[in-house]
Amino acid sequence: MASRIASGLLRRRAGATLGLLRSYTHVRNYSSQLSALIPATSQCSKLTRRYYLPNASPYQVWSRSFASDNGDKVEAVVPFMGESVTDGTLATFLKKPGDRVEADEPIAQIETDKVTIDVASPEAGVIEKFIASEGDTVTPGTKVAVISKSAQPAETHVAPSEEATPKESSPPKVEEKPKVEEKAPKVEPPKMQAPKPTAPSKTSPSEPQLPPKERERRVPMPRLRKRIANRLKDSQNTFAMLTTFNEVDMTNLMKLRSDYKDEFVSKHGVKLGLMSCFVKAAVSALQNQPIVNAVIDGDDIIYRDYVDVSVAVGTSKGLVVPVIRDADTMNFADIEKGINNLAKKATEGALSIDDMAGGTFTISNGGVYGSLISTPIINPPQSAILGMHSIVQRPVVVNGDILARPMMYLALTYDHRLIDGREAVFFLRRIKDVVEDPRRLLLDI
Repeated sequence: MASRIASGLLRRRAGATLGLLRSYTHVRNYSSQLSALIPATSQCSKLTRRYYLPNASPYQVWSRSFASDNGDKVEAVVPFMGESVTDGTLATFLKKPGDRVEADEPIAQIETDKVTIDVASPEAGVIEKFIASEGDTVTPGTKVAVISKSAQPAETHVAPSEEATPKESSPPKVEEKPKVEEKAPKVEPPKMQAPKPTAPSKTSPSEPQLPPKERERRVPMPRLRKRIANRLKDSQNTFAMLTTFNEVDMTNLMKLRSDYKDEFVSKHGVKLGLMSCFVKAAVSALQNQPIVNAVIDGDDIIYRDYVDVSVAVGTSKGLVVPVIRDADTMNFADIEKGINNLAKKATEGALSIDDMAGGTFTISNGGVYGSLISTPIINPPQSAILGMHSIVQRPVVVNGDILARPMMYLALTYDHRLIDGREAVFFLRRIKDVVEDPRRLLLDI
């Protein structure tokens, strides 16, 4: 009886062992087939096999599944820059390798023809290296930097001063020069030499002194400045530009602003400026002279039944012209809020392509810089531009009396191919009438 029990136990152990070996052989063959199907690239990790033990689960075949060796690394790429922008210039890096960055934190700036765009970090981590260089021309999707999500910020280590002590303490070696036998100098009789002609003095008045090259600096022109230069030159080459002038008495408008500035701020939360009145005056003049709001397109004239006013804003990187859209439907408060919002974006460099696209008419206020009078250049593809200037107290004749009044010169530069002098003068005259008597806007007269 005991022998039967022992033989039964032996058969069970032999069967279990045979099943285990078959299972392992099946797993090994399956692993080999997977290794043949999956390419051995740097993106996939090697498969590790785990041998079976008698009590091991039959599903624990590998110690870990497939994972990317770059799973800890992310790449910052150039974002989409707008429909009309195909490339840009990598202007500057805001960080350096080894710096810690947070998610969506800017690490570089791209200069385009119109705006400056930030390249943000997709994840929080440490900048491992930069792939692109400053000055490179990049397109959307170009890799700029590699960021490690688990690395620690680089620390600057200063070498201990003791390491340099032995080298500094050792006296410098003095090389011994070979001794040269001294010989008595030969004495030769003096020779008569003809006097040399005196060279002309470098400070001769006929030859101007130019500054040395060391006092000059050569830097690449920013992409935005190139675009501005090209557009202005194209405007000059394309349009038949002519400028007409007028002057406006600012007394009534400044009085209106002084009387209602506090109530205006308390109700609308924004200050009442002069620009909103000139925008409203320009809208009225454009509606009276729609040809000024039109544009030439080949052999056709396109008339616009809307008014989008571009406002020129000077920044440290160049002149930008954001657009106040549908200005003909806005009141004074809406225009002031729109101008303040665009000016803030321009100062912070946050203007987008959409903020500057389009525009049917431009207003440029050189008076904020102290300009007395100028001839502005048309902003293509528009047909005219209004130039405002500084307000100066000047003597004028009012009802036969000579009085000191705050006066401003206005300039309208227009495309003479499309706009005749008559329409241009009437346009500027309408702005003068509205500014000198703002009640006309209320009464529409």
